[in-house]
Amino acid sequence: MVVGAGHAGLAVSALLTEAGRDHVVIERGRVAQSWRTQRWDSLRLLTPAWLSRLPGYSYDGADQDTFLPAGEVAAYLTRYAAWTAAPVAENLTVLSVRRHGDGWLVGCDGGAWYARHVVIASGHATRPALPAFAWRLPRRVQALSPLGYRRPEDVAPGRVLVVGASASGVQIADELAAAGREVTLAAGRHTRLPRHYRGQDITWWLDRAGQFDRRIDQVRDRDAYRREPSVQLSGHGRSVDLAALAARGVRLTGRVLDIDGDGVRLADDLPGTVADADRRMHQLLDRLDSRLWPPEPGPRPEPVPVPAVRPDRLDLRGERYGAVIWATGFRGDYSYLHVPGVEQHGWLPQYRGATAVPGLYVIGQPFGNRRRSGLIDGARLDAADIVDAITARSPSPAPGVRTGRYATVP
Repeated sequence: MVVGAGHAGLAVSALLTEAGRDHVVIERGRVAQSWRTQRWDSLRLLTPAWLSRLPGYSYDGADQDTFLPAGEVAAYLTRYAAWTAAPVAENLTVLSVRRHGDGWLVGCDGGAWYARHVVIASGHATRPALPAFAWRLPRRVQALSPLGYRRPEDVAPGRVLVVGASASGVQIADELAAAGREVTLAAGRHTRLPRHYRGQDITWWLDRAGQFDRRIDQVRDRDAYRREPSVQLSGHGRSVDLAALAARGVRLTGRVLDIDGDGVRLADDLPGTVADADRRMHQLLDRLDSRLWPPEPGPRPEPVPVPAVRPDRLDLRGERYGAVIWATGFRGDYSYLHVPGVEQHGWLPQYRGATAVPGLYVIGQPFGNRRRSGLIDGARLDAADIVDAITARSPSPAPGVRTGRYATVP
């Protein structure tokens, strides 16, 4: 049983079919449902099309360097599902996954299923990770997350506060500023990289230098690497780092600490946050430069213009803020997973896709096994690890249980 028919679930399905294993992929909507319903209108992939490889399949468009819009990503995955003849059961919601003998009982709104193994491929970004104080935002101020934001026209009139400076936050702030909105960006820890470097897209360099293939067991602090913020990049070909946003009129502040009535309390940490992001960026670019012969430093992005006078508080009413967009990260929704101890704060701890519970696997988490894991391109490798583990051991079904598609469980 594979839960989720996005790129990760379809990659697992393709390799299970190749291995001759009977399986089904359960999807709450249609194939690539999240790309159809939980992306803002202008969103494009942050990686070029050539980095969208799946088992036995790759993007065949004329422009391999294009950044696919969300609708085209959904169409690409739909074609892949058809090409692999993936056994997808659409419009079924998984309600529960629990142990049943040596296997798993999977309850759906269309009935119960028995499976020897379950692969969780429902995604790590299915619900916003909001700070504890978010509920104190006054009701008259519109609250949105990147999962609910669609276009600038839908955002309430007035100034907009975007909280969070990773990929979603900077892209939304950039779009709102381009639409003529007054935007304040409260920046927390972030990852800065140039969109292009030495005549190539930065992902070309990261791929060729082996940065995407760094494995989780090669790093000291696994949790820290998995919590690493997403890169400040856009698929629209322009820079969206803090320097570029400041040049477009976006007001930069430190992190949001709390909300008290109409007051938003801010940390005075913007200089340190910017310095830390730039330090890590320069370290990575230095590593890329060292691969050249003779090694020589390449061009570097302009410094972020940190304001000399920084507010410690925003007045939502007095400064006419009409909306706050919480771009503070995501968590997976595993409320259907009734397995004690397997989930930790919206994360399923695993190694090479295998959780601590035999027969239960997860795919699609950032840096799940290698840095590439968070990309569409990484699913082909992580899926191979999981299918190798599944085909190496196949426990017998529980007594009295019939297996197979639409199996009946007594």
